[in-house]
Amino acid sequence: MENWINLWQQIPGHINPNIFEIGSLQIRYYSLMYIVAFSLTYLLVSYRIKHEGYDYKPEIIQDYFVWAIIGLLIGARVGYVLFYNFDYYLGHPLEIVLPFEFTGGFRFVGLTGMSYHGGAIGVLTASIIFCRKYRINLWYFADLLCSAIPLGYTFGRIGNFINGELFGRATDMPWGMYFPLDPTHQLRHPSQLYEAFFEGIVLFIILWSMRKKNLFNGFMSALYLAGYGLFRFFIEFFREPDAQLGFVWGWLSLGQILCIIMVVIGMGIFFYPKEQKCGGKKLR
Repeated sequence: MENWINLWQQIPGHINPNIFEIGSLQIRYYSLMYIVAFSLTYLLVSYRIKHEGYDYKPEIIQDYFVWAIIGLLIGARVGYVLFYNFDYYLGHPLEIVLPFEFTGGFRFVGLTGMSYHGGAIGVLTASIIFCRKYRINLWYFADLLCSAIPLGYTFGRIGNFINGELFGRATDMPWGMYFPLDPTHQLRHPSQLYEAFFEGIVLFIILWSMRKKNLFNGFMSALYLAGYGLFRFFIEFFREPDAQLGFVWGWLSLGQILCIIMVVIGMGIFFYPKEQKCGGKKLR
């Protein structure tokens, strides 16, 4: 049994995060996880449209995903810069948009640093603009998407795990792991896997099972915001706060504060819905 525990604890050290390398250029599994996440979400949304009577043309959904991907990438990057490392990027502005590091030389590192909450704001902004452009009911459209989105998080967090980043706090639990990027070489919670399971699989099961029970336009969106916020808030107790920030308010991390805001917004939508009943299926 001890051998199996030791093998489990050493798994991160045996994972190569790169699919392949050409000189300083690295193609990582993390990028592949993004592709898988978006593809899976698109397939689930397409399934709902085909089998649940939504009158959206495939071209509309395809166009939307282009907007959503752009909004996510821009929002996640800008969110990380503003929320988590503003002082550093204030002195290194080129690194915000260029995948190179200029400190101590010149090398390709990719765009390291993405914020979930920034990405969510980016997708929301893109969705608002898209729905206004095509005269689509935003709340109704968001409810269609929210039931499918969480499963994509599973692959995003697996990508974090493969990268060996965003590991958890030190622990003496036998399921803890040693991460190569940890300078202290302590046994730590594999918090990326906790997030993959709860924010991804569990939240997806909850929302997918309730997708046909909309009480009003915005119902699924409210559940998504409150559900993700709650899961992430509690998992943050096992996740190591960003070194440059630490705890920003007592024992709360910045991620927890942002999650509290998500829960409040979700509850606000639930108790003060924009529309009391679901809109018609034939919107566009």
